[in-house]
Amino acid sequence: MDARFTDEQHEIRRTLRELLGKRCGHQELRAAVDTPAGHDPALWALLAGHLGLPALALPESHGGTGCTVTELALACEETGRALAPTPLLATAVLAAPLLLALGTGAQRAALLPCVASGELTAALAIPGPALATALALTGHDRGGRWAGGGRAGGVQARRAEGGWQLYGQADQVLDGHSAGLLVVAAHTGGFARSRVLLFLVRADAAGLTRARQTALDATRPQGRIQLRHTRAELLGDEDFDAVAALAGLGGTVAACLAAEAVGAAARVLERTVEYVGQREQFGRPVGSFQAVKHRLADAYVQVQAARSAAYYAAWAAAGATAPAGEERAGALALAQALEALRRAAAEGIQLHGGIGFTWEHEAHLYFKRAAGDELLFGPVHRLRAHAADAAHVFEEAGT
Repeated sequence: MDARFTDEQHEIRRTLRELLGKRCGHQELRAAVDTPAGHDPALWALLAGHLGLPALALPESHGGTGCTVTELALACEETGRALAPTPLLATAVLAAPLLLALGTGAQRAALLPCVASGELTAALAIPGPALATALALTGHDRGGRWAGGGRAGGVQARRAEGGWQLYGQADQVLDGHSAGLLVVAAHTGGFARSRVLLFLVRADAAGLTRARQTALDATRPQGRIQLRHTRAELLGDEDFDAVAALAGLGGTVAACLAAEAVGAAARVLERTVEYVGQREQFGRPVGSFQAVKHRLADAYVQVQAARSAAYYAAWAAAGATAPAGEERAGALALAQALEALRRAAAEGIQLHGGIGFTWEHEAHLYFKRAAGDELLFGPVHRLRAHAADAAHVFEEAGT
């Protein structure tokens, strides 16, 4: 196994870091999150149209570049460094793989080139706070009860003349308020024989109501979608196992999220080291005190370990001959990365002193990213517990 990055992969990181350094500074970030969409359309046009980020992991036959999850994870690491509020995660990591894996030939031909070019953004709508469960990161419910139970709640699908109609509501949908296409998980078949299917809903569909939600992490905008007699198109056909498809996507999502968290952790740690080298106390830089050095050294080791785990998870998710337990590698890497980000962000706030607690400083944004991601995709102890259960770590010998 050659773990070195290729020249192309290095170029992706370098180019993206330069662009985000110029176009996604502290002031630009705050201006973007205050818009109704929660991101800067001009920045997204550059990332998609000029750099081709949403096309990275899509095949060339559908307008993509033919790269792998590894390149997509490296891109997420750079967007994580800048906390860039873009539709990349919702579109390229959560929705596009489902369109590619489950869509009919006509659906793939119509949608994926638009996704690859950035013209069409997409979002995955999972009812309730169950995204981590649906992706089999913190648990695996093969019956799909996380989608509403089939009796009430969640989203229900019914056959209608010429297609399907959806009823219900989904909260905490990443970029759900602004995406041009929604991939909605819904129950159908009645309570006794209920099953989960995935449906496509256009942003202009009648009966669809969307609103941006107030979220702890403003750089990760979320929306609430309400569906009332909303026309929808079945993604693929009824023979596809949507629950298994979502669970199979978990390793890819976890690897990209882990890389994103590592990028954020590395950046806030860099800013903290820079600050303690400039701030003076008792006539000397704060960073010269041994206690401060030890705290930063511990955080650095934790970030580097998380980076290695994230890269391994991305390699495992991308490899055609990935080892067994690849999904566990993703969950464990995500747990380690979220823990590293929380540690680095907390040290950043404390070692910045009084300014670290102010709204005007960016340190609190990184801490909110750590807390927000753990609420959406964790918590850390459940990520590790589910990976341990899947690996039968705590089963008695011979059972």
